[in-house]
Amino acid sequence: MTKIRFTKMHGCGNDYIYVDTTLYPIAKPSETARKWSDRHQGIGSDGLVLIERSPLPEADYSMRIFNADGSEAMMCGNASRCIGKYLYERGLTGKTEIRLLTLSGIKILQLHVIDSTVRSVTVDMGEPILEDERLFLPGRGLTQGTFVSMGNPHYIIFTEDVNQVEEKGRILEFHPAFPQRCNVEFAHIQSDGTIRVRVWERGSGITQACGTGACATAIAACLTGRANRQSLIEMDGGTLQIEWRESDHHVYMTGPAAFVFDGEIEQ
Repeated sequence: MTKIRFTKMHGCGNDYIYVDTTLYPIAKPSETARKWSDRHQGIGSDGLVLIERSPLPEADYSMRIFNADGSEAMMCGNASRCIGKYLYERGLTGKTEIRLLTLSGIKILQLHVIDSTVRSVTVDMGEPILEDERLFLPGRGLTQGTFVSMGNPHYIIFTEDVNQVEEKGRILEFHPAFPQRCNVEFAHIQSDGTIRVRVWERGSGITQACGTGACATAIAACLTGRANRQSLIEMDGGTLQIEWRESDHHVYMTGPAAFVFDGEIEQ
């Protein structure tokens, strides 16, 4: 058996297991993600994140992310922020601007450092993909939503009852309209303008937060006239600040990242 060192981190409650694969290669990441993510018989998490050296000179590091069911995700905003904190505070880089390679392209992380501690991270999430963003899914009490891709697909429904996610999240993830499955957000505009969101992530189910989901929700709110280009997205695990800039049409996400614990596990 091989002993592997890991770090558990979370961004607004969206928790993942992080492994530096330059030190501890993971031969079967999908299988490992399923096993370790189990909250009763494993470490417990929303998935597994592998931190690697970038194969491209344009990026500093790369990430691969596997959901709790073993499926590989394209991108995760919360995990990206955690990687920025991990790299800086563990002494792997002295940079406060990190270029991170993901399956959705290179993302730029801007670390906000005070007294050698990364207090928050802003991620340039790039431009959203808006093709056929208005989508009606008939049947099973489903209502019209807005489709936004942030490198991974999101379907956002504005409603008074965000707790519908518990009943309808899985139905929508596997809806025939989404052959590659879909992330789902139920969102409500509160009296102070903050957007309350509950999330169903494909491959993981209900999670405390979703960075790309927060971005997609902010864009959907702007597209439908419910908000301007800056939004506060309040999720179960915390609040993210989202800005969809007019100057470059990129989406910028700012939020915290936190260490939970370090551990060692046999594989």
